Amino acid sequence: MYSRSAPALVRALGFIVISTSCNARKPAQDAATAVTHSEMTNEQHLAMHGTAADSSFAAMQARGKMAMGVDQYASAHRFDITPDGGRIELQRKNFDSLDVAQIRAHMKLIQHAFEAGDFSTPAFVHMRDMPGTAVMTRKKDLIRYVYADLPRGAEVRIITADDEARAAIAQFLEAQRAEHRATGEDSK
Repeated sequence: MYSRSAPALVRALGFIVISTSCNARKPAQDAATAVTHSEMTNEQHLAMHGTAADSSFAAMQARGKMAMGVDQYASAHRFDITPDGGRIELQRKNFDSLDVAQIRAHMKLIQHAFEAGDFSTPAFVHMRDMPGTAVMTRKKDLIRYVYADLPRGAEVRIITADDEARAAIAQFLEAQRAEHRATGEDSK
């Protein structure tokens, strides 16, 4: 799942999300619908939760909302791979001053956590250690993280001159992009 070094609170939140993601929901109650979740037909279950991949994505989005403090469906991630490392961008799709402030606070926390080699937030959101983070932790003194405000959120630029760290950053950003179903550019 993710490393034992992840803080206990992060592990506990992950357990809560997983254990409640399906059982807490009840189907609409009408004459044609089963009353309890366990009585649902496969068709009813798929209609409620979608496919397994959709359910996994929705659970990740829910953990993301817990970790970041903003609705993941109302915001957009972007993960760019650059010649000197990369860039993580998180912006609200439509301006909302409270969410923009929350995104900025989260991205400042991410900057400081990553500088310390702490990748427990992405480990919690994705329920696993993300590719590249072991090298990024080991090489943390060779990587700079630069925060900047954006109109509807913020970005953290990841900068290094070290080849191994740059490759690890690319692995990390590619995995993030794929799992968040996000956009991004590769200009290695």
